[in-house]
Amino acid sequence: MISSTRAPLIRKSALFAAGLACACLALGTSALAATVIHFQPESLSALKVQLAHHEVHALAFHPASTQGHVHVSLRDGRHMTVAYATSGQAALVAVARADGIPVAIATAKPKTAAKPAHHKLRYIAGGILVAVIIVVAVVLLIDRRRKLGEADEDRAADSPAVASPPGEQT
Repeated sequence: MISSTRAPLIRKSALFAAGLACACLALGTSALAATVIHFQPESLSALKVQLAHHEVHALAFHPASTQGHVHVSLRDGRHMTVAYATSGQAALVAVARADGIPVAIATAKPKTAAKPAHHKLRYIAGGILVAVIIVVAVVLLIDRRRKLGEADEDRAADSPAVASPPGEQT
């Protein structure tokens, strides 16, 4: 039983631990939320105005077949996404590089055809399983024979000596 003087101390330490855990959880979730970047949609004309006023920090182009999009990082910390025609990408890149803005152009990796799955690992695992089953069966058979041999010896030792019939010499 806990004495009456220790009970308030235990409650206080439990409350402190619970509060500390909640504070760590709150800090962790706010840190995770801070790392997510939300891109706001913006027009191409607004991007050109921002480029002219030197408000753009960095550009990342994501071209597609006819219309791509560019991720824009502004100097004030905002992030925008702008749809553009891929034919106008070269002009935007030239304007951005002339202002010394870092430009990244994403390239999609071509998907390679997957190799046909040879079930080599399945065959290896099956072979190992069969080998283990054979080893276990052999060990069980050897153990059974050993136990039967011991039981026969015990029966022979436990049986009383048979008296020889009269007339036989031992």
